[in-house]
Amino acid sequence: MTKTKETSTHFENKMNLNECDQIFAVGLIAGQWTLVICCHLAEKKLRFGELKKRIPSITERMLTLQLRKMEEGGLVKRTVYAEVPPRVEYELTKSGQELRPILKQLEEWGKKHRKVKAQK
Repeated sequence: MTKTKETSTHFENKMNLNECDQIFAVGLIAGQWTLVICCHLAEKKLRFGELKKRIPSITERMLTLQLRKMEEGGLVKRTVYAEVPPRVEYELTKSGQELRPILKQLEEWGKKHRKVKAQK
């Protein structure tokens, strides 16, 4: 991992993550695909190929990168089974499962505001 210079904007953004709990939380779930992946894993454990089928617009490389990021952030658990061929499953960790009510609230908020936008 590279060390961020203290004079860079990236360093300042990292510092903000540590100062504000809301920003820290958003940093964990930020990104184009993180919430999409969480929504699918909130239903059940899924294999990589199953996730890819459920999210056809994501590339395999991006899915891999997002799953790694989510694993590092403590949202996703990766389990490798000693089988031939190898089987790998992804599931939300306890921390990731705590996002379920937040995802539900976002769903309700999205429905409400989609209707408002459609009325304009």
